[in-house]
Amino acid sequence: MSTAAPTAPTTPKPSAGARVRKILQARETGVIMAFLVVLAVTTAINPSFLFSKDGWRDLFLTPSILVVLAVGQAIVIITRNVDLSVGSILGLVAYATGRMFVDTGLPIVVVLLLAVLLGVGLGLINGALVAFAKVPALVITLGTLYIYRGIMMSWAGSDRINASDIPRDLLSFGTSSILGIPSLAWISFVVLGIAAYLMGRTRGGREMYAIGSDPDAATLYGLKKTKRTLLAFAASGGLAGLAGVLYVARYGTISSGAGLGIEFEAVGAAVIGGVAIFGGSGTIFGAAVGAYLLMTINRGLPILGIQDFWQRAVVGLLIIAAIVLDKVLRERQHKKLLAERDAA
Repeated sequence: MSTAAPTAPTTPKPSAGARVRKILQARETGVIMAFLVVLAVTTAINPSFLFSKDGWRDLFLTPSILVVLAVGQAIVIITRNVDLSVGSILGLVAYATGRMFVDTGLPIVVVLLLAVLLGVGLGLINGALVAFAKVPALVITLGTLYIYRGIMMSWAGSDRINASDIPRDLLSFGTSSILGIPSLAWISFVVLGIAAYLMGRTRGGREMYAIGSDPDAATLYGLKKTKRTLLAFAASGGLAGLAGVLYVARYGTISSGAGLGIEFEAVGAAVIGGVAIFGGSGTIFGAAVGAYLLMTINRGLPILGIQDFWQRAVVGLLIIAAIVLDKVLRERQHKKLLAERDAA
Protein backbone atom coordinates (compact mmCIF):
# COMPACT_ATOMS: atom_id res chain seq x y z
CA MET A 1 0.00 0.00 0.00
CA SER A 2 1.48 3.30 -0.96
CA THR A 3 0.74 6.67 0.59
CA ALA A 4 0.89 9.95 -1.22
CA ALA A 5 3.60 12.32 -0.01
CA PRO A 6 2.20 15.44 1.60
CA THR A 7 2.51 18.48 -0.60
CA ALA A 8 3.72 21.80 0.75
CA PRO A 9 1.18 24.62 0.65
CA THR A 10 1.82 26.99 -2.19
CA THR A 11 1.59 30.74 -1.88
CA PRO A 12 -0.72 32.20 -4.52
CA LYS A 13 1.02 34.54 -6.92
CA PRO A 14 -0.17 38.15 -6.70
CA SER A 15 -2.35 39.27 -9.56
CA ALA A 16 -1.21 41.84 -12.11
CA GLY A 17 -3.46 44.43 -10.48
CA ALA A 18 -1.94 43.76 -7.07
CA ARG A 19 1.55 44.16 -8.49
CA VAL A 20 0.60 47.46 -10.13
CA ARG A 21 -0.92 48.74 -6.85
CA LYS A 22 2.25 47.74 -5.00
CA ILE A 23 4.40 49.68 -7.47
CA LEU A 24 2.16 52.76 -7.28
CA GLN A 25 2.20 52.67 -3.47
CA ALA A 26 6.01 52.39 -3.30
CA ARG A 27 7.82 55.44 -1.91
CA GLU A 28 10.24 55.37 -4.83
CA THR A 29 7.39 55.83 -7.30
CA GLY A 30 6.47 59.18 -5.76
CA VAL A 31 10.10 60.33 -5.91
CA ILE A 32 10.37 59.28 -9.56
CA MET A 33 7.17 61.17 -10.36
CA ALA A 34 8.51 64.28 -8.60
CA PHE A 35 11.75 63.98 -10.58
CA LEU A 36 9.87 63.70 -13.87
CA VAL A 37 7.67 66.70 -13.01
CA VAL A 38 10.71 68.87 -12.21
CA LEU A 39 12.39 67.68 -15.39
CA ALA A 40 9.28 68.33 -17.53
CA VAL A 41 8.53 71.79 -16.12
CA THR A 42 12.12 72.98 -16.39
CA THR A 43 12.49 71.61 -19.91
CA ALA A 44 9.21 73.25 -20.98
CA ILE A 45 10.57 76.64 -19.86
CA ASN A 46 14.06 76.05 -21.22
CA PRO A 47 14.25 73.16 -23.74
CA SER A 48 18.06 73.20 -23.69
CA PHE A 49 17.88 72.01 -20.07
CA LEU A 50 17.37 68.50 -21.46
CA PHE A 51 17.39 68.68 -25.27
CA SER A 52 20.95 69.86 -25.76
CA LYS A 53 24.19 67.95 -25.76
CA ASP A 54 25.36 69.49 -22.49
CA GLY A 55 21.88 69.27 -20.93
CA TRP A 56 21.58 65.55 -21.58
CA ARG A 57 25.16 65.00 -20.38
CA ASP A 58 24.68 67.04 -17.20
CA LEU A 59 21.46 65.18 -16.40
CA PHE A 60 23.55 62.06 -15.76
CA LEU A 61 26.96 63.54 -14.89
CA THR A 62 25.97 66.02 -12.17
CA PRO A 63 24.35 63.46 -9.82
CA SER A 64 26.94 60.69 -10.37
CA ILE A 65 29.20 61.56 -7.40
CA LEU A 66 26.22 62.19 -5.12
CA VAL A 67 24.65 58.86 -6.14
CA VAL A 68 27.77 57.00 -4.97
CA LEU A 69 27.72 58.87 -1.65
CA ALA A 70 23.95 58.40 -1.22
CA VAL A 71 24.26 54.64 -1.73
CA GLY A 72 26.81 54.42 1.10
CA GLN A 73 24.74 56.74 3.26
CA ALA A 74 21.62 54.62 2.69
CA ILE A 75 23.43 51.48 3.87
CA VAL A 76 24.47 53.22 7.09
CA ILE A 77 21.04 54.78 7.72
CA ILE A 78 19.31 51.42 7.20
CA THR A 79 21.32 50.14 10.19
CA ARG A 80 19.89 53.07 12.24
CA ASN A 81 23.07 55.14 12.06
CA VAL A 82 24.26 58.08 10.00
CA ASP A 83 27.62 59.09 8.52
CA LEU A 84 28.21 62.84 8.47
CA SER A 85 31.90 62.48 7.63
CA VAL A 86 31.55 61.36 3.99
CA GLY A 87 32.21 64.85 2.60
CA SER A 88 35.44 65.12 4.58
CA ILE A 89 36.47 61.59 3.52
CA LEU A 90 35.79 62.54 -0.11
CA GLY A 91 37.96 65.64 0.20
CA LEU A 92 40.78 63.91 2.08
CA VAL A 93 40.87 60.98 -0.33
CA ALA A 94 40.74 63.29 -3.35
CA TYR A 95 43.70 65.29 -2.07
CA ALA A 96 45.62 62.11 -1.13
CA THR A 97 44.99 60.80 -4.66
CA GLY A 98 46.43 63.96 -6.16
CA ARG A 99 49.46 63.86 -3.86
CA MET A 100 50.16 60.24 -4.82
CA PHE A 101 50.14 61.22 -8.49
CA VAL A 102 52.49 64.14 -7.78
CA ASP A 103 54.85 62.49 -5.28
CA THR A 104 55.00 58.77 -6.05
CA GLY A 105 54.57 58.16 -9.77
CA LEU A 106 52.59 54.98 -9.03
CA PRO A 107 50.39 53.55 -11.83
CA ILE A 108 46.86 54.95 -12.01
CA VAL A 109 45.20 51.68 -11.02
CA VAL A 110 47.36 51.31 -7.91
CA VAL A 111 46.71 54.90 -6.84
CA LEU A 112 42.96 54.51 -7.29
CA LEU A 113 42.96 51.24 -5.34
CA LEU A 114 44.92 52.82 -2.48
CA ALA A 115 42.53 55.78 -2.50
CA VAL A 116 39.47 53.57 -2.09
CA LEU A 117 41.23 51.57 0.64
CA LEU A 118 41.98 54.83 2.44
CA GLY A 119 38.25 55.57 2.36
CA VAL A 120 37.49 52.10 3.74
CA GLY A 121 39.99 52.66 6.56
CA LEU A 122 38.44 56.01 7.51
CA GLY A 123 34.99 54.44 7.43
CA LEU A 124 36.17 51.60 9.67
CA ILE A 125 37.40 54.15 12.22
CA ASN A 126 33.87 55.56 12.30
CA GLY A 127 32.37 52.09 12.57
CA ALA A 128 34.72 50.99 15.36
CA LEU A 129 33.97 54.09 17.42
CA VAL A 130 30.23 53.57 16.98
CA ALA A 131 30.24 49.80 17.55
CA PHE A 132 32.68 49.54 20.44
CA ALA A 133 32.40 52.91 22.21
CA LYS A 134 28.57 52.70 22.05
CA VAL A 135 28.38 56.39 21.17
CA PRO A 136 25.66 57.59 18.77
CA ALA A 137 26.84 57.71 15.16
CA LEU A 138 25.61 61.30 14.87
CA VAL A 139 28.13 62.39 17.53
CA ILE A 140 30.99 60.22 16.27
CA THR A 141 30.74 61.17 12.61
CA LEU A 142 30.16 64.84 13.44
CA GLY A 143 33.49 64.70 15.26
CA THR A 144 35.31 62.84 12.49
CA LEU A 145 33.81 65.26 9.96
CA TYR A 146 35.90 67.99 11.58
CA ILE A 147 38.90 65.75 12.29
CA TYR A 148 39.22 64.46 8.71
CA ARG A 149 38.64 67.96 7.30
CA GLY A 150 41.20 69.36 9.76
CA ILE A 151 43.79 66.75 8.68
CA MET A 152 43.19 67.65 5.04
CA MET A 153 43.46 71.41 5.66
CA SER A 154 46.61 70.95 7.73
CA TRP A 155 48.09 68.73 5.01
CA ALA A 156 47.04 70.84 2.05
CA GLY A 157 47.34 74.30 3.61
CA SER A 158 47.03 76.81 0.79
CA ASP A 159 48.33 74.23 -1.70
CA ARG A 160 46.12 72.80 -4.41
CA ILE A 161 46.44 70.00 -6.92
CA ASN A 162 46.00 71.21 -10.50
CA ALA A 163 44.73 69.32 -13.51
CA SER A 164 48.25 69.39 -14.96
CA ASP A 165 49.32 67.13 -12.03
CA ILE A 166 46.70 64.49 -12.82
CA PRO A 167 47.36 61.81 -15.47
CA ARG A 168 45.75 62.69 -18.77
CA ASP A 169 44.15 59.23 -19.06
CA LEU A 170 42.21 59.73 -15.82
CA LEU A 171 41.03 63.19 -16.85
CA SER A 172 40.00 61.82 -20.24
CA PHE A 173 37.99 59.10 -18.52
CA GLY A 174 36.27 61.74 -16.40
CA THR A 175 35.02 63.56 -19.50
CA SER A 176 34.35 60.51 -21.70
CA SER A 177 30.97 58.96 -22.53
CA ILE A 178 29.71 55.49 -23.42
CA LEU A 179 26.51 55.25 -25.48
CA GLY A 180 25.91 58.95 -24.89
CA ILE A 181 26.05 58.61 -21.09
CA PRO A 182 29.09 59.88 -19.14
CA SER A 183 31.49 57.20 -17.92
CA LEU A 184 31.24 58.49 -14.34
CA ALA A 185 27.48 57.89 -14.47
CA TRP A 186 28.12 54.29 -15.59
CA ILE A 187 30.37 53.87 -12.54
CA SER A 188 27.54 55.08 -10.31
CA PHE A 189 25.12 52.65 -12.04
CA VAL A 190 27.46 49.73 -11.33
CA VAL A 191 27.81 50.77 -7.69
CA LEU A 192 24.03 51.09 -7.45
CA GLY A 193 23.43 47.65 -8.97
CA ILE A 194 25.94 45.87 -6.73
CA ALA A 195 24.74 47.58 -3.55
CA ALA A 196 21.06 46.98 -4.38
CA TYR A 197 21.75 43.28 -4.94
CA LEU A 198 23.77 42.89 -1.73
CA MET A 199 21.20 44.72 0.41
CA GLY A 200 18.13 43.14 -1.15
CA ARG A 201 19.20 39.61 -2.03
CA THR A 202 21.79 38.50 0.49
CA ARG A 203 21.56 37.43 4.12
CA GLY A 204 23.98 40.16 5.20
CA GLY A 205 21.80 42.83 3.64
CA ARG A 206 18.64 41.49 5.25
CA GLU A 207 20.40 41.40 8.63
CA MET A 208 21.25 45.10 8.26
CA TYR A 209 17.55 45.84 7.76
CA ALA A 210 16.73 43.72 10.83
CA ILE A 211 19.32 45.51 12.95
CA GLY A 212 18.01 48.90 11.88
CA SER A 213 14.40 47.89 12.43
CA ASP A 214 14.90 46.69 16.02
CA PRO A 215 18.50 46.58 17.35
CA ASP A 216 17.54 44.92 20.65
CA ALA A 217 15.54 42.15 18.96
CA ALA A 218 18.38 41.62 16.47
CA THR A 219 20.83 41.19 19.36
CA LEU A 220 18.52 38.70 21.11
CA TYR A 221 18.14 36.82 17.84
CA GLY A 222 21.91 36.45 17.65
CA LEU A 223 22.62 38.69 14.68
CA LYS A 224 26.19 39.98 14.45
CA LYS A 225 25.36 43.61 15.10
CA THR A 226 28.96 44.77 15.59
CA LYS A 227 30.17 43.11 12.40
CA ARG A 228 27.29 44.52 10.34
CA THR A 229 27.84 48.01 11.77
CA LEU A 230 31.53 47.86 10.86
CA LEU A 231 30.69 46.64 7.35
CA ALA A 232 28.12 49.40 6.86
CA PHE A 233 30.56 52.15 7.81
CA ALA A 234 33.38 50.51 5.82
CA ALA A 235 31.11 50.46 2.77
CA SER A 236 30.16 54.09 3.30
CA GLY A 237 33.82 55.09 3.71
CA GLY A 238 34.89 53.07 0.68
CA LEU A 239 32.19 54.63 -1.48
CA ALA A 240 33.16 58.08 -0.20
CA GLY A 241 36.73 57.22 -1.23
CA LEU A 242 35.48 56.16 -4.66
CA ALA A 243 33.54 59.44 -4.85
CA GLY A 244 36.84 61.22 -4.11
CA VAL A 245 38.43 59.42 -7.06
CA LEU A 246 35.49 60.40 -9.30
CA TYR A 247 35.89 63.98 -8.07
CA VAL A 248 39.53 63.97 -9.20
CA ALA A 249 38.60 62.49 -12.59
CA ARG A 250 35.85 65.05 -13.16
CA TYR A 251 37.38 68.28 -11.84
CA GLY A 252 41.15 67.67 -11.87
CA THR A 253 41.69 70.52 -9.44
CA ILE A 254 41.61 69.66 -5.72
CA SER A 255 41.69 72.27 -2.95
CA SER A 256 40.92 72.08 0.76
CA GLY A 257 37.26 72.86 -0.03
CA ALA A 258 36.69 69.63 -1.99
CA GLY A 259 33.49 67.91 -0.89
CA LEU A 260 32.62 70.61 1.65
CA GLY A 261 28.98 70.25 2.73
CA ILE A 262 28.15 67.37 0.38
CA GLU A 263 27.52 65.08 3.37
CA PHE A 264 24.21 66.85 4.02
CA GLU A 265 23.18 66.37 0.40
CA ALA A 266 23.98 62.65 0.73
CA VAL A 267 21.79 62.35 3.83
CA GLY A 268 19.08 64.41 2.14
CA ALA A 269 19.14 62.26 -1.00
CA ALA A 270 18.75 59.06 1.02
CA VAL A 271 15.90 60.45 3.15
CA ILE A 272 14.08 62.05 0.21
CA GLY A 273 14.45 58.74 -1.63
CA GLY A 274 12.49 56.93 1.08
CA VAL A 275 15.22 55.57 3.36
CA ALA A 276 13.79 55.90 6.87
CA ILE A 277 15.98 58.11 9.05
CA PHE A 278 15.05 55.80 11.96
CA GLY A 279 16.51 52.80 10.12
CA GLY A 280 15.14 49.47 8.97
CA SER A 281 13.42 50.44 5.73
CA GLY A 282 14.04 52.03 2.36
CA THR A 283 15.97 50.96 -0.70
CA ILE A 284 19.30 51.72 -2.32
CA PHE A 285 17.47 52.50 -5.57
CA GLY A 286 15.33 55.09 -3.76
CA ALA A 287 18.44 56.83 -2.41
CA ALA A 288 19.85 57.06 -5.94
CA VAL A 289 16.59 58.50 -7.27
CA GLY A 290 16.65 60.98 -4.39
CA ALA A 291 20.12 62.09 -5.51
CA TYR A 292 18.85 62.62 -9.06
CA LEU A 293 15.86 64.60 -7.79
CA LEU A 294 18.04 66.74 -5.52
CA MET A 295 20.60 67.59 -8.19
CA THR A 296 17.93 68.21 -10.84
CA ILE A 297 16.21 70.65 -8.48
CA ASN A 298 19.53 72.40 -7.86
CA ARG A 299 20.03 72.75 -11.62
CA GLY A 300 16.42 73.55 -12.47
CA LEU A 301 15.45 76.17 -9.88
CA PRO A 302 17.85 78.86 -11.19
CA ILE A 303 16.26 78.39 -14.63
CA LEU A 304 12.86 78.97 -13.04
CA GLY A 305 14.20 82.25 -11.64
CA ILE A 306 14.12 81.15 -8.00
CA GLN A 307 16.71 82.82 -5.77
CA ASP A 308 19.48 80.85 -4.11
CA PHE A 309 17.93 81.14 -0.63
CA TRP A 310 14.67 79.63 -1.82
CA GLN A 311 16.54 76.86 -3.64
CA ARG A 312 17.98 75.73 -0.31
CA ALA A 313 14.61 76.21 1.38
CA VAL A 314 12.93 73.94 -1.18
CA VAL A 315 15.49 71.21 -0.52
CA GLY A 316 14.99 71.64 3.23
CA LEU A 317 11.22 71.39 2.84
CA LEU A 318 11.62 68.20 0.81
CA ILE A 319 13.71 66.62 3.57
CA ILE A 320 11.22 67.64 6.28
CA ALA A 321 8.31 66.37 4.18
CA ALA A 322 10.07 63.03 3.62
CA ILE A 323 10.70 62.56 7.36
CA VAL A 324 7.12 63.53 8.30
CA LEU A 325 5.73 61.21 5.61
CA ASP A 326 7.90 58.38 6.90
CA LYS A 327 6.60 58.93 10.44
CA VAL A 328 2.98 58.98 9.27
CA LEU A 329 3.43 55.78 7.25
CA ARG A 330 5.11 54.04 10.19
CA GLU A 331 2.27 54.92 12.55
CA ARG A 332 -0.31 53.78 9.97
CA GLN A 333 1.53 50.48 9.51
CA HIS A 334 1.75 50.01 13.29
CA LYS A 335 -2.00 50.57 13.69
CA LYS A 336 -2.71 48.18 10.84
CA LEU A 337 -0.61 45.43 12.44
CA LEU A 338 -2.36 45.95 15.79
CA ALA A 339 -5.76 45.72 14.10
CA GLU A 340 -4.78 42.48 12.31
CA ARG A 341 -3.50 41.03 15.61
CA ASP A 342 -6.71 41.90 17.44
CA ALA A 343 -8.83 40.44 14.63
CA ALA A 344 -6.90 37.15 14.64
